[in-house]
Amino acid sequence: MDRQKFAFDKTNLILIAIGVFIVIIGFLLMTGPSSSEAMYEPDIFSVRRIKVAPIVCFVGFILMIFAIIYKPKDKNK
Repeated sequence: MDRQKFAFDKTNLILIAIGVFIVIIGFLLMTGPSSSEAMYEPDIFSVRRIKVAPIVCFVGFILMIFAIIYKPKDKNK
């Protein structure tokens, strides 16, 4: 098969997969118990859920954008 017809190289796909994995980790860091009218849960304002998780997701999205834009060097030249 001709490699010129594919939009992404193996490197691009690996970087995209890593980015998706990092975003999933960020969303998992955001999870936790929720507050209700009957019980207040102060954990909804924890540093992990408010600051760390969004930064991790942002890094994952930036990595995916980089993976899409990245053009691997041609080995045949």
